[in-house]
Amino acid sequence: MTYECLQQYWWFLVSLLGALLVFLLFVQGANSMIFTLGKTDRERRLIINSTGRKWEFTFTTLVTFGGAFFASFPLFYCTSFGGAYWLWMIILFSFVLQVVSYEFQHKIGNLLGSRTFQCFLVLNGVVGPTLLGGAVATFFNGSNFLVSKDNLVEGIGQPIISGWANASHGLDALLDPWNLVLGVAVFFLARVLGALYILNNVEDATVRQRCRTALPRAAAPFLVLFVAFLVRTLLKDGFAYDPATGVIFMEPYKYFTNLLALWYLPVLLLAGVALVLYGIGRTMLREHYVRGIWPVGIGVVLTVLSLLLDAGLNNTCFYPSNADLQSSLTIANACSSEFTLRTMAWVSLLIPFVVGYIFYAWRMVDRHGLRQQDIDDEESY
Repeated sequence: MTYECLQQYWWFLVSLLGALLVFLLFVQGANSMIFTLGKTDRERRLIINSTGRKWEFTFTTLVTFGGAFFASFPLFYCTSFGGAYWLWMIILFSFVLQVVSYEFQHKIGNLLGSRTFQCFLVLNGVVGPTLLGGAVATFFNGSNFLVSKDNLVEGIGQPIISGWANASHGLDALLDPWNLVLGVAVFFLARVLGALYILNNVEDATVRQRCRTALPRAAAPFLVLFVAFLVRTLLKDGFAYDPATGVIFMEPYKYFTNLLALWYLPVLLLAGVALVLYGIGRTMLREHYVRGIWPVGIGVVLTVLSLLLDAGLNNTCFYPSNADLQSSLTIANACSSEFTLRTMAWVSLLIPFVVGYIFYAWRMVDRHGLRQQDIDDEESY
């Protein structure tokens, strides 16, 4: 594989991890509806124990997503995670709060009470997806950072390659209304996935009926916001670069042009959207259908994968700078060395075995739907 192919290969893997992370946000989506789907303590414990079986997958994927970015595109890692640290710290804190809430809400000596920790789970269910969606939106709308690689050779003090252009350190992303549009869209998507997951996983007629009621209330705003963001992104000017000179410039309809130039992107996008609509529609129309999480989940992965690939391939800046256009990051100027990418490519061959183990563990945990008897007979949250 050439250096260019390795760059594209690792951008695909990072994009796939990001797509899987969005699907796994069903944990946060379900947790954001704890008090909507569960009116009694018994019903809330069913929901919490259902998501409690899967929170490790979401948290591990989030950490792996960041680790893959660090290894393959270190300049993005130090620029975004280092510069926009307030945004990422709030996201990470909400996920840590989630773990603590699962483990301590029913521990002996809990002075805060179980309801306090359940509110913390709701907080993570709102903050996590919304801020993650807003962070991903900056791939298309840009962020305020500066990159100066010349600092490495000046030899003055400790060289700092990149820095944030203002004192907000990432929180300014929330001032862009289109970043908020995608952030809120991801929040409602997480609630769609959460309702579908609980519907499939919890064997309780009352809880399932509430899931069916909550589904259209989350699906309608998600579809409106996502379509608005998608149409605006495809029609706006995009951040492109000349592969020969590395000069970055604005190109009209760049992201729409990428769809036309890379035939597999519209295939993934249309297939993903179709699966999402099919899963939601069939669940709403068929009273006894409870497996909508799977077509919708696969559709979400395909859709997000196509958008992330669109943001980085075909000579596109995947992390644009609004403060200095030439500081924008591409898969060519932000990646690791060829030796590093090639070495990690061999390690990536183990990914199918890891996916196989996750599938096996998932099936063993979900041999049947969660019932009240399972909480009474087994260790539970």
